Amino acid sequence: MTMQIVNLVQGSPEWHAHRAQHFNASDAPAMMGASSYKSRSELVKEMATGITPEIDAATQRRFSDGHQFEALARPLAEQIIGEDLSPCVGTRGKYSASFDGLTFMNDVAFEHKTLNSTLRGVMEAGCTGADLPLQYRVQMEQQAMVSGSERILFMASKWTDEGLPVEALHCWYEPDAELRAQIIAGWEQIEKDVAAYQPQPAEPKPQPEAKIRDALPVLRIEARGEITTSTLDSFRVEVLERINSVNAVLETDQQFADADADAKWLRDVSSAMKQAGKKVRSDMQSVDDVLNVLEQLDQIATRKAIDLEKRVKSEKDVRKQVIVQEAQQALDVHVESLNKQLGTYWLPRVAGGFAETIKGLKSLDSMRDKVAVALTNAKLQAQTTANTLLLNRDFLRSDGSGQDWITLFPDFPAMGVKEPDVFKAMATMRINDFKQAEAERLEAERARIRAEEEAKARREAEAKAAAEAAEQARQLEADRARIRAEEQQKAQADAAQQRQQVQQQAQAAQADIAQAVRASDLAKPLAEDLAGLVTEQAAEGVAGIDAQQAISTAQASAAAAPAADEQAAKLTIGQINTRLKDAGLGQISAATLDFHGIPYAKDRGSVQIPVNQVRRLLLLISMGTRKLADDLQSATV
Repeated sequence: MTMQIVNLVQGSPEWHAHRAQHFNASDAPAMMGASSYKSRSELVKEMATGITPEIDAATQRRFSDGHQFEALARPLAEQIIGEDLSPCVGTRGKYSASFDGLTFMNDVAFEHKTLNSTLRGVMEAGCTGADLPLQYRVQMEQQAMVSGSERILFMASKWTDEGLPVEALHCWYEPDAELRAQIIAGWEQIEKDVAAYQPQPAEPKPQPEAKIRDALPVLRIEARGEITTSTLDSFRVEVLERINSVNAVLETDQQFADADADAKWLRDVSSAMKQAGKKVRSDMQSVDDVLNVLEQLDQIATRKAIDLEKRVKSEKDVRKQVIVQEAQQALDVHVESLNKQLGTYWLPRVAGGFAETIKGLKSLDSMRDKVAVALTNAKLQAQTTANTLLLNRDFLRSDGSGQDWITLFPDFPAMGVKEPDVFKAMATMRINDFKQAEAERLEAERARIRAEEEAKARREAEAKAAAEAAEQARQLEADRARIRAEEQQKAQADAAQQRQQVQQQAQAAQADIAQAVRASDLAKPLAEDLAGLVTEQAAEGVAGIDAQQAISTAQASAAAAPAADEQAAKLTIGQINTRLKDAGLGQISAATLDFHGIPYAKDRGSVQIPVNQVRRLLLLISMGTRKLADDLQSATV
């Protein structure tokens, strides 16, 4: 939105109508409670009723001088700025401003004031617009807001009636964003106050007490041992009447002021009574009636004065407390509404400092004006804080990740009030730290899962391999058992065939011997010996076959023994030799074990043999011994 120029003649009905419909820069100082010409409450009343005070001669003279000095100073301003200046009135929405001068591009404005002692005191060499009193800065800030100007030349000058320069000072004012926000909030509050304005009933005229400020009638008392002349009775009646007419109701500023004056008057009455008593005592030794009256009037006036003084102080304190408390309550309600908008209690209770604001002020109206401005500024500050919290809160939702990072900010009520740029930098750092830590945590979790899966895979692979190995071992053992069974069956068949052959051979030999005996080729005794020999050889052959079969069976049994048998009880060579010796048999050694292929182990110099292998060893030795006996018998025959 840009500024709209309004072509109006200052002071015309159209001009007044325009001002009534806009928030004017010239009224901004009063709105902010900074004007030296109009109070805030007066501005509210004017805007609500449309009634403005009559311009008296002194005010009109001030206006006329201001317009004249402004016109005389404009050429000086054009020389400083380097461009032509045009006075005009402009609006931007509901805000309006009158300009003593504005450049064609609206980028530089000119504001003139009549030079006074206050401005002369601050406009020293090197001063800027920021050094000016608030009432001037507020007006220029609204001018900058309406026009969009980048800076404003502020000039204060004084001229003679002939139009000659007496003194001219100037400085540059640049826009102040914080002050502008206060102005906007201040006009919003004024608008609410105007809408809620209720005309106050005319203050009741005070009770007839005008005489109370008139001089008391002359009290004449002369004494020469006795009262010779006295107006004491009439004086007493009038003084008591006036004392009793003193108003004790304190509500308005006027009543407070009157009460202060009444209390001072009563103190004067008390003092006058004391002085009169002293005079009477100096004229005579004892005039009880006179002194009693004077002392009575003194006491009454003193009591009344003390009572009024206490009431004035007490009532003022109460009114101050009410003003402060109502402002604090309004601020509390505003903060509460902001917290409802925020959805949580991020804004703590704000202490408005209103008691400090009214410190040193005398009238209730001035207190109300100052507190109203302070309340507006406090509300603005709370609103600004709430807006900052909302803006920073939105940032935590809008980083593009779709995640709300508020959980990372348990301290958000403290951090969220920082400037958005500062908060974004701090929040980004905290979020990035969390993301990095979370990535490291997830990577560690993934590594743990991978390790667990790898361990599980290894266990499963090992279990599978073990199962496959067990299956292979089982299958191999089954094959071995099958082969052993087949070999045993074949061995048994071979042994049976061999036994049959031996028996057949023995039978054939016996038949040959019997035939030889019948043929008388052999003597019967020799034939019997030969027949016995054949029988023995047949028996030995069968025994050899049985022994060989037993050996094969033992070897097969030993080969088929489970692996657990290898872990069975063991005997040392010494233990075996002891038993062989007890049985009257020969001794064995490690060489014997090696010869027969018997497995053994050495433990600390001791040769240990599994018990099942010991049985196998002894069987092999016995078989070998039998074979040796058979060989010796064959050699003998």
